[in-house]
Amino acid sequence: INQNLKQRQVASLDLLYWSHPLKDFSLPLNFDNKQLATCICSMATSGTGIGSMLPDPCTSDMAYPCNTTSINVVSLSLACSGIALLMAIFLTKKLRSYERGTTEMNKLCDKIKSGARAFLVTEYKYLTMFVLCVFAVLVIIYTLDPPSNLLTLTDNPDRLDGIRAGACFIGGAFLSASAGWAGMSVATDANVRTTQAADKQGLSVALRVAFTGGAVMGFTVVGLGLAGLSFFFWLMTLNRSVGDLADEKAAAMSLIAAVDSLASFGFGASSIALFARVAGGIYTKAADVGADLVGKVEMDIPEDDPRNPAVIADNVGDNVGDVAGMGADLFESFVGSIIAAATLANGNAVKVALPFWIAGAGIVASLVGFYAVSTKDGANQRQLMMALHKGVISSSVLVLAFSAIIVSQFFPGDESTEGWKIFACIAIGLIAGILIGQATEYYTSYSFWPTQSITEAGVTGPATVIIQGLGIGMMSCVPPVMIIVATILGCNALSGDYGVAMAAVGMLSTLGVTLATDAYGPIADNAGGIAEMAELEERVRETTDALDALGNTTAATGKGFAIGSAVLTSLSLLTAFKDKAQVFTADIGDPVVLSGVLFGAMLPFLFAALTMLSVQKAAGAIIIEVRRQFATIDGLREGTAEADSDRCVAISTQSSVEEMILPGVYAVLSPLMAGLLIGPKCLTGMLGGAIASGMMLAIMMANAGGAWDNSKKYIEIEGACGGKGTTTHKACVVGDTVGDPFKDTSGPSLNILIKLMSMVSLTAAPIIRGWSDWQFWYWGLLPIGLCAIATVLVHHFYWKNTQDIAAPIDDVVKDVPLAKDLETPAAEGQAS
Repeated sequence: INQNLKQRQVASLDLLYWSHPLKDFSLPLNFDNKQLATCICSMATSGTGIGSMLPDPCTSDMAYPCNTTSINVVSLSLACSGIALLMAIFLTKKLRSYERGTTEMNKLCDKIKSGARAFLVTEYKYLTMFVLCVFAVLVIIYTLDPPSNLLTLTDNPDRLDGIRAGACFIGGAFLSASAGWAGMSVATDANVRTTQAADKQGLSVALRVAFTGGAVMGFTVVGLGLAGLSFFFWLMTLNRSVGDLADEKAAAMSLIAAVDSLASFGFGASSIALFARVAGGIYTKAADVGADLVGKVEMDIPEDDPRNPAVIADNVGDNVGDVAGMGADLFESFVGSIIAAATLANGNAVKVALPFWIAGAGIVASLVGFYAVSTKDGANQRQLMMALHKGVISSSVLVLAFSAIIVSQFFPGDESTEGWKIFACIAIGLIAGILIGQATEYYTSYSFWPTQSITEAGVTGPATVIIQGLGIGMMSCVPPVMIIVATILGCNALSGDYGVAMAAVGMLSTLGVTLATDAYGPIADNAGGIAEMAELEERVRETTDALDALGNTTAATGKGFAIGSAVLTSLSLLTAFKDKAQVFTADIGDPVVLSGVLFGAMLPFLFAALTMLSVQKAAGAIIIEVRRQFATIDGLREGTAEADSDRCVAISTQSSVEEMILPGVYAVLSPLMAGLLIGPKCLTGMLGGAIASGMMLAIMMANAGGAWDNSKKYIEIEGACGGKGTTTHKACVVGDTVGDPFKDTSGPSLNILIKLMSMVSLTAAPIIRGWSDWQFWYWGLLPIGLCAIATVLVHHFYWKNTQDIAAPIDDVVKDVPLAKDLETPAAEGQAS
């Protein structure tokens, strides 16, 4: 090969092969790498130049859209993203027109908002250092070894590739963080207005207020994501050096190089999403578990009772975990699906533009879907859920109509057959997302048998609640997996890898309204907490409880939707990585590939274990602090003194930020360990194993946690099994406490894990391109060493001095009464 091609041409064997016009019949289906090399050598020696083999089916004399420019590729997406941001501004002003309520309600709301802002400021300080370090690494590596040089085959390397990669990484990280901040700010303002609406105007208006707050988050995420991605794509096409190629070939190479740079944009968004989800999840569940175990179990006081010092921290956690964290998660899925589809388009201008235009059309459809959401006072859970379904279904129908119009314009004449196959893939992805949501709703809503069976299991105690919940969670994996498998096989048969990627784009096209139904949940939860802490009438709490129970179901549905979209996006990114890293085959019988599969399948369990243990550790610190305050603040139990909630907020903030470091380090460095130490084949296997096991574990944990939570709500709202205060209720409270880190910390973080590892791999693909197994193994020692150093430092500074929650209580505080001891004044002096 070296005798017939230059070194860089050898590095581009996959480009030569996959773009050759005779590839479909000149090679046998079972060709191996030797046959492929022989074929490429024959093409090279026969005078077939690389310029004639570029993957651009359009010629210069063809009409629009084949001869479109880069700005036209993103024209509709830029316009629609602007509409989304304007809609977010309009809804914010509309939200502020609703009343905020009493002075006490506003005081509580301000505490929640200040706590959420303090957490995000602290988290973003840590993340700023991480972002700057990665930025420097990307700039150095890709300046010294520009990846676009492999495409253009020029003798003068384009040293601007490093700046391009670094700028895209910074842009993705900044916009992801901005989306989380904006959503948190609006959600912490909407909660008190929802409480006031529930008090003065009833269920229908309260639903509208909470859903409006969630919609601001939804339109902000899709607006910032699509605007940022479109702008950086256009920016990456400028000043490209493409050698002595013809104009149409130069345009195709420019598109390929620009899309390759966008992998760094996705890397930045994924990084922020992972840290935001992990840290936010640890924060919210540490405060929640601490508040429940001391407040409900030990002190026997109601949920969200103002006497509980951890209640404010619990409500803060709902915003930083379920709003900011989920927003960053779906921001990354949204842009990641577009990046994957554009990468697999391989320089075809029409196919590069299609995901941008479909995403833009989805924004317009989501606008209509938002106004379709409404209900009536006194609605039950089924009616409330149907009110939200109307928004999702109406926007989905509109997306299909818009997609049909776009496809008919993009694929005219003889190409219409291919276009309608891609349209079918978009429709399949959209329908798959809806079906996954329905399946998740069935397993997590107390309107159906699975969750009701967990409540009934509570009659015999908490152990059977845990057993039943785990069984329901495992069983809930079956429908989503069958749906995803059918989607992958169907789309692959219709339009290959590109069709699978477009299915992910279709599934996420209505994210504006889908995320609104998800972000609505924590707003309703906060509204109930404010109603309880402000000691409003019981009818107000009943209204907010109905909204909160619906929010638990929509949150679980949103998590199922996020997991399904993450799997499709990760699979597309994996395919793109194989192409860029020149992995022609990945035989599962190859020991190197199988070893990667096993290692990758282990990673989600390690990641889930670390986050679960972090919740336990952080919750222990909260429990100790809450016990201390009940023991040392005179009048706190009687309600005549005010709890020091700021202390719990500070503990949760510090603990969650400390605990996010190690899972994040492992997630970022694991792909580099496998890829640099062993090679791209092992990394391909690792990604496949992580996607498979990560999906199963994420679905099981998210759905089991949601079902445990709603089994408790079934008793509290519907009065099942005797209602509140019964032994069945207490058993279900234990199940809810176990399920909290399942559904809000570990489960949701796993879908970001598989996307982040896929995006890191795609970003690093030019570095390990064409490597054989163990070829440059010594470079793999660098990420291994960094992991070891991080583990030692985290253990020394954060794990070594962990407080022993099992130690005698007298070692921490004195005279903390048990709940049973509060019944008589004479027992007040007894120690806990």
